[in-house]
Amino acid sequence: MIVNILGRIAATRWAKAALRYGTIALTIVLFLLSFRRSGERVGRIAERLETTEKANEIQSQMLVAAARRPRNRDELLDRLRDGGF
Repeated sequence: MIVNILGRIAATRWAKAALRYGTIALTIVLFLLSFRRSGERVGRIAERLETTEKANEIQSQMLVAAARRPRNRDELLDRLRDGGF
C-alpha cells in the first residue's frame, strides 16, 4: 500500500522535476566535497615536500661543515694558532 502511494507521488510531474533537481544538486555537492578533499591532500603533500626540502638543506649544511672540520689534533692546533676558527 505504501509502495503504491509512493509510486503515484513519484509519477507526478512535480515529483519528477524535484527528483531531477535533487539529483543534480546532490551531484554538485559530492563533486565539491571531492574537490575539497583532493585540495587538502595536495596541501599535505606540499607541506611534506617543504619539510623534506628543509631537512635536506640542513643535512647538506652539516655535510659541508663536516668536510671542513680538522682531521686530527695537529690540524686543530694549527687552525687555533692561525685564528682560523
